[in-house]
Amino acid sequence: MTTLSGVRAAGDTAGGAPVANRNARGGRRGQWLRQVGWRHVVGLLAVAFSLFPILFVLSAALNPRGTLSSTELVPTEGVSFENFGNLFERTAFGHWFLNSLLIAGTASFVSIFLSALAAYAFSRMRFAGRRIGLLTLLLIQMFPQFLAIVAIFLIFTTVTDLWPGIGFNTPWGLFLLYMGGALGVNTWLMKGFFDTLPRELDESATMDGATHAQVFFRIMLPLVAPILAVTALLSFIGTINEFMIANVFLTDTESKTLAVGMFGLVAGERNNNFGMFAAGTLLTAIPTVLVFQLLQRYIVSGLTAGAVKG
Repeated sequence: MTTLSGVRAAGDTAGGAPVANRNARGGRRGQWLRQVGWRHVVGLLAVAFSLFPILFVLSAALNPRGTLSSTELVPTEGVSFENFGNLFERTAFGHWFLNSLLIAGTASFVSIFLSALAAYAFSRMRFAGRRIGLLTLLLIQMFPQFLAIVAIFLIFTTVTDLWPGIGFNTPWGLFLLYMGGALGVNTWLMKGFFDTLPRELDESATMDGATHAQVFFRIMLPLVAPILAVTALLSFIGTINEFMIANVFLTDTESKTLAVGMFGLVAGERNNNFGMFAAGTLLTAIPTVLVFQLLQRYIVSGLTAGAVKG
């Protein structure tokens, strides 16, 4: 005979399983929030902190009044592309944009190619002065290029008198400066990458009759494509954003780069030209974003190349 107390005990036992499951799920959810939730909070704060200046510049570029004092994070006076039109009509922004692309692209490409040649020689060959050359490159990179601005200025004064096409207010003169300034650090980065490649590749290719040029172009360059992409991106960003040297050697309006020309917009009337400055900032970021997207596949492969063994 089943008693009332036995029925209650059986009911408690049968209903205890769902309660225990709910408690277990609640405990796991609380543990997940404690272990992972704070990471999401930190990530969201970092994203918000990074997007805030971008949104502010975008709002300023679309603000029809175009002043710093009237700029808000969310435009309340409507959206207008007037600042973009004024940027091209009132300034030589088109010349600045083309000059920057020409100088940054050419200087990055040539410096990367020369750095790859030097890095291959330092990594694979043994010759007199090799160690001194490496130490000299390292020593030169310890001092910023701007410290030699007086000597470079005097050299360019002489060069301008001899060859007017390569000197002040010319993109080729600034190209020579940027190309030489990036050779040292790029050579060091590439040499370290070349050192990680097995020498058996060189030896097997040499035994098959390949010359150093064939080994370099057909074997080594494809293998070091990730470091080439990284150094090319860094060189392009550093060159297109450089201001100090370009401001000294470029004074004509149409010969200026983006950094020098954009600075002129806010150097005098800081408030009135802020809308055009913001519009130019957005357009200036386009080449860097495109270069990063083009090289992203090589950059990612370079970062993950050593993640898998064997």
